[in-house]
Amino acid sequence: MITLRYHITSIAAVFLAIAVGVVLGSTTLSRSLLSGITTENSDLGTQVTQLEQDRNALNARLADGDSFAGAIGPLAVRGALDKRTVVLITTADAHPADRDAVKALVTAAGGSVTGELQLTDAFADPAKADQLKEIVTRLLPAGVQLPTVTDPGTLAGGLLGPLLLISKADNKPQASPEESAAALAGLTEGGFLAAAPDIAPAQLAVVLTGGASTGDDAGDKAATIARFATQVDRAGAGTVLTGGLGSAEGSGAVGVVRADTAATSILSTVDNVDTPAGRVVVVLALAEQVAERAGRYGSAGNAQAAAPGAPAE
Repeated sequence: MITLRYHITSIAAVFLAIAVGVVLGSTTLSRSLLSGITTENSDLGTQVTQLEQDRNALNARLADGDSFAGAIGPLAVRGALDKRTVVLITTADAHPADRDAVKALVTAAGGSVTGELQLTDAFADPAKADQLKEIVTRLLPAGVQLPTVTDPGTLAGGLLGPLLLISKADNKPQASPEESAAALAGLTEGGFLAAAPDIAPAQLAVVLTGGASTGDDAGDKAATIARFATQVDRAGAGTVLTGGLGSAEGSGAVGVVRADTAATSILSTVDNVDTPAGRVVVVLALAEQVAERAGRYGSAGNAQAAAPGAPAE
């Protein structure tokens, strides 16, 4: 006779069998999964080790290349700027090491730096734009005419270009020493720049920046420097705008210029001044400017070639 106790015992036996099956099945499955995961981890570890070795090898090759470029640089530019004069303009984020290296290569190329001028953070600050424009207009020398635009970068370039560069037509200063001193003093007092006391106008200019601008107004800041450099270029025999990593991006001054075909037709840009090779290219680009040619050089995607005369990318 089948009793209730029999039914309960049967049901318990069924559930016990299911539980044992699950345990045994999961144990087998777990062993399989663990084995697979262990194998994958081993493979990933091997790949990571290989990638680290590849990275170290590439870094070593880059270091060798930088070392070679640094050593050969003075020879590569020898005579490129024979008897040429250069004024060096730096932004607040430019690196002193890049500035000093460019100066040394200008000298090695046979040229000379007639002075240095540093633009402050306020120069490219959109909040200070109206103040900058007011000072530029008020301190304009009698013989200098500003471009018919309203943006602060172009207007400031319209003032400082003729003060820092001699005329391409007759190789003569475009403002008197007194007018230049007054304008530079006014911009210094306004907090827009710092200039060496013995700065003298030159034939060529280098505008040296850092990388990409940052903050909410990054694009406006980059545009101010880009337009400033472009207008300075129009004032003399030539100008090169250069920066380091990030400078060729949309929020970098070099990148803003490269997006403007009118600017790139006259102003040369170099996007890797933070490397020994890039510094050499800055000097070669200055020499190219004397010949009334311009180019986009460096390692960024919007560069046309690594250097003047190199195959286009």
